[in-house]
Amino acid sequence: MQIHTLDLHFQGVPHTIASYLLVGPAGPVLVETGPGSTLKNLLARLADYGYGPTDIDHVLVTHIHLDHAGAAGWWAQQGAQVYVHHVGAKHLIDPTKLLASAQRIYGDQLDSLWGETLPAPETQVKGLYDGDQVEVGGLSITALDTPGHASHHHVYQLEDIAFTGDAAGIQIPGPYFVDLPAPPPEFNLELWQHTIERLLSLPLTAIYPTHFGRIEAWRQQLQDLAVVMETAAGFVKTCMETGLERAEILTRYLERYQMQAKEMGMAEEVFEQYELANPHYMSVDGLMRYWRKKDS
Repeated sequence: MQIHTLDLHFQGVPHTIASYLLVGPAGPVLVETGPGSTLKNLLARLADYGYGPTDIDHVLVTHIHLDHAGAAGWWAQQGAQVYVHHVGAKHLIDPTKLLASAQRIYGDQLDSLWGETLPAPETQVKGLYDGDQVEVGGLSITALDTPGHASHHHVYQLEDIAFTGDAAGIQIPGPYFVDLPAPPPEFNLELWQHTIERLLSLPLTAIYPTHFGRIEAWRQQLQDLAVVMETAAGFVKTCMETGLERAEILTRYLERYQMQAKEMGMAEEVFEQYELANPHYMSVDGLMRYWRKKDS
């Protein structure tokens, strides 16, 4: 088996969103499609390895957020079988509600950021449950329920590696730095803590987060993510308790992250990659929503 990291160059920027090409004994498998806006880049990367659209019979997406599965409908329309968490399956078949939610977040930037999100034919979507095994490309892949970032999130385990989507956080090539993607509406601190514990119990040698690339120091990343998550959640809670408005909380949250990144020796262009992969205003909104729901 071979695993190739396909850099989708989201918005023309490297190391922000990845798809993964698995070449198994019975053919290729794609993990994560990226958004519609990077489809041409994905097809070009697949062509680099000698594959065209009709060669891809199986596509797995960790969850239905547009940076992970925005192009899933296109692949389904080409005849690929798309595997997704059972809760998210209906939103690939009819993305109306998904796009309405995205419209509220991105406004008039929706199309330029994410491109076209096509509906997937129902016959081409397979909803998976925790522990389900799929046999694709001669490979046996297990779906693991991993909520916290989203309720409909799966990590896909393949032998001693795992494709973690956003469940293991974000780490982009450069100085070591673990970022927390906590978008609304489903961020849940307690569920994500349980997810981290579950992932730490797996006998892995490496993980492949969608942002970005193979990580061999995966235990360290997960342990650090747990700390980052609790610290960020506590920071936002304190800001809210002192009566700060969203704009001021966002300013302070971003300043805090910029200071930490600078202390790690991170170049400004790398920080901008993190910001593109995970806009911090979304995490502020997700954390604020979490605390409001918890306190209501």
